[in-house]
Formats: sequence, C-alpha cells, structure tokens
Amino acid sequence: MDSFASNNSQVLDPDDPTVTGERRNRLDDPEDIERACLKQMNYKARRKYQQRIRIEFNITSVLNRQKFLMRLAKALMTFGAPSHRIESQLLSASRILEVDAEFIHIPGVIICSFGDLETKTSEMHFIKCGGRLSLGSLHEVHQIYREVVHDEISARRATEKLDALLKAKPLYGRPLRITLAFCLSLLICPLAFGGSFVDMWIAGLCAGGLCLMQLTVAAKSQLYANVFEISVTIVVSFAARGLSSIRSQVFCYTAISSASIIGILPGYLILSSSLELASKNIVCGSVKMVYALIYTLFLGFGLQIGSDIYLLFDRSARHELAALAARMMTTASITGTFVSDNGTFANINHGEPLTGTFSFTSEAPFHREHIVDGCYRPPSFPWYLQKFPWWTQFIIVPIFSVLSSLANLQPLWTVELVVMVVISCVSYAANKIANHFIFNRSDVVSAIGAFAVGLLGNLYSRKMGGTAFTSMVTGVLFLVPSGLSQAGGITAQGNGIDIGGAMIAVTIGITVGLFMSQALVYMFGSRKNAAIFSF
Repeated sequence: MDSFASNNSQVLDPDDPTVTGERRNRLDDPEDIERACLKQMNYKARRKYQQRIRIEFNITSVLNRQKFLMRLAKALMTFGAPSHRIESQLLSASRILEVDAEFIHIPGVIICSFGDLETKTSEMHFIKCGGRLSLGSLHEVHQIYREVVHDEISARRATEKLDALLKAKPLYGRPLRITLAFCLSLLICPLAFGGSFVDMWIAGLCAGGLCLMQLTVAAKSQLYANVFEISVTIVVSFAARGLSSIRSQVFCYTAISSASIIGILPGYLILSSSLELASKNIVCGSVKMVYALIYTLFLGFGLQIGSDIYLLFDRSARHELAALAARMMTTASITGTFVSDNGTFANINHGEPLTGTFSFTSEAPFHREHIVDGCYRPPSFPWYLQKFPWWTQFIIVPIFSVLSSLANLQPLWTVELVVMVVISCVSYAANKIANHFIFNRSDVVSAIGAFAVGLLGNLYSRKMGGTAFTSMVTGVLFLVPSGLSQAGGITAQGNGIDIGGAMIAVTIGITVGLFMSQALVYMFGSRKNAAIFSF
C-alpha cells in the first residue's frame, strides 16, 4: 500500500504520454549521422545494415536522452530551482522522452537510475553540485524543458543548450553585485526596520563590505568560509553598537544591525525546507531546516558577541542601556520579607512581618520615551533622524523590488522583470494591510501576503504562459524581512533562538499561503496534475 501511495503521489506533466496517449515524433535527433546515412542508402545496403543500425542508432538516441535528463538535473540544482519540484520535473521529462528512469533528490545530490528492459540491466549516476538562485538562468532552463516537452527540439540539441548555460559566466560582475547589496540594505533599513536617513547609509556600507568579503575572501578560502557569518556579524554588531552609543543618539543599533545582515539571512533556505516538509519530503526538508536554524543561531550569536565586546570596553554605554531598560519597564517586582514601620499597618497584620512579592506599576506612558521601532526618535530631532513618512513606501518598494530581482541574477530588459516588480509590490501591500488588522501574528500576516503572491504568479503562468516560480521569487523573499520586522526585527537583545523562531513562524505562514493559492488556481481547468514549475 505504501508503494502504491508513493507512486500515485508523483506529479504528472500535462504532456505526459500516460495522460494524453500521444507519442512524440522527435524522440530521435534528426541531425544524427546514422539516420542521415540511412536515408542515403539504397534498398540492399539498408537491408544489409538493418540489424546494426537497429542496435547502434537506438542506443545512441537513448544515450542522448539520458544525457539530457542528467544535464537538466544539474541545471535545476545549480540555478536554485525549488527542490521539492525537482523529482517531479525529472520524472515527467523521463516519461515524455520514454526513458525508464528513477530519481532521488537529497541535499546537494541527485541520484539518477536508468534501466534497460531488454537487457535487464541498470545504470546509476550521482550528480553532485551546489549553486545559488539565478532567476534568468532558471527561466532559460524551463524554456528549454518546455521545448523538449512540446517536441520542438531534440534531446541532443537541448543538452547542448544546457551545457552552454552551465558554462556561461555570471550575468553580473563583482562590482555590480556589491553595489546591489549596498542598495538593498540601504532601502530595507527605513522600509522594514524603521531606520533614519543617516542609518540607511551606514547599513548600506556594512552590507557592501559584507558582500565584498563574501565574494573575495570567503570564496577563495574554505577555512575562513566556515566562520564567515560569525565574523562579519561580530564586526557589524560592534560597529552598530559603537555608533549607537554616541551621546547625541544619532544612530539606531537595531536598524543598522538588522538591515546590514539581511543579505546573508537564510530566508530562501528556510522557505525551501518548509516547502519540502509540506510536500511530505521529510529527509530533505528536515536536513535543510536544521541547517538553516543552526545558521541562524550563528548569526544571532555573532550579533550578541559583537554588542557585548563593545560594551565591555565602554562601561558608560552599558550603564546607559541598563538605565534605559529600567525606564522602559512599567512594572517592578520585589520579593522578600517586609517589616512594617507604620502603626496602622502593624495593627492590621497583628505586628507580624510579611513575606512575599510586591509589584509596583508605573503610570508613565511609553510614548514619553520616544521609542519608535526600537529606535530613539524624539520630536526635537531633525528630519534626517526621524522615521520615513508613509508616502515614501510608494517609491522605495518598487525600487527595492527591481534591485532584489537583479541581485538574484534576473536580466534587466525583460517582461518577466516587470511582472516580478508588480507581484512584489502586491505582496508588500497585502502584508501591510493584513498587519493593520492583525496584530503580533507574523505567521498569519505572511500567509496572507504569500497567498496574494501565489495567486498572481500561478495565474500568470496559466493564462500568459510565463514561469510561475521566477515571477514569484522576489515577492516571496520580500515577505521574509517584512515578516521579521513585524516580529520585532533582527536584534541581539535576545538570543539566536528568538531569531530562529521568528523566521520559522514567518516561513510557515508563507508556505501555507503558497500552497493554498496554488491549490485554488489549479483546482479549475484540465491541468490539475501538471508538473508545474512553481513553489
């Protein structure tokens, strides 16, 4: 029963011959040398070489199709395809190409097993590679897959295209990627973490230096790459705490430290693991989830260490923080034994001491402290030290969406970029509106925003023939810092476990919203079991 259930759980492609009953016309390569020679032979030569041609030509064609499947698996892993869809994509492609194959995906590795029914033999390949999210290349891979599926090109020609795509250099060079990291942190600082005009430039500089270290030192030294996250978060937290300890209180520690490390947060990794677990892929999902949580704990540990190291040298800053925390406390509790020095109280208690806890509540309201999103913002500060007005979101959100898409290696002059920006803006608007009515529930708010993103992305895929996954990535990744800001931001006031719990709450909400929107869109129409390239 378990085997039957697992076989039925595989997602089929709409062009799968088991669904349509049709066979492909272009299984073999029309440019194959053997076929071209066969057409030029006369009848006797054709009969003479018939047996040899049947063996050699058919084997060559099958090898080309198997090679295409392996290249497709490597391309999907290299360019950051949704891992819970990789097996279904490869299985559907093998059925369409009439190749007897099975695929197993574990983190970093895809195991391909090809069988031969005639000789009763099998061949197994291990495809191991790593990569990062590349939206432009993923779109190209999906277009090549569609061309093969719809019998427009042969498997041999598609393999050549995939090889060229895998060998191509990154779309953007190192200076441009550092500039994009600078701009992203600069914009997300006032947008999600309440930073001022001064804070955003400091956060951008820290993020630019972080990206420079990631692309140079960490990429060349495997030894330093193991401690890269901890070291850079310590430096960023140390610098942010030092700037925030200036007497004039110009800089905000929470905004600077949170926005500076937004580029190395494992938001996409935790989202991918949540989707894996929701798809009942327990092994791959649990491994990624544990890795992402440990990674997040490293970031929280680095932030805390950097802050404590500075406070170790600056005693006055430590005392000021303690005094500020005491002023922010509305309730103070004192536990012990209390002896009355008042005759009236002694008569009530018959002269015996009291043992217990007394709570003293202050009636001073919070707004006298002038704390806005964890930052000190008194009205006497000039405009460049205040929180940005609400109307600036109409300018910052589209610009941030464009830059975020470019940072994920999306080509600039494409229609897909416009679709990404529109869906990302809708996701932010849905998130803000939901947060206006639902308080302190970052998971529910993120689920509503993800539902809006999934609805638009899957409708775009079905009605306009676009790629659902690449059009939705920017909007989904936008929900991670927005959800974290609703959960209190990324600060070192607590510990890494608090940051990890906040990220899990946000990604679980995003996962539920994406699956609900996908189920709603694909509930109607004939393509109900399609191997869709989506979240």
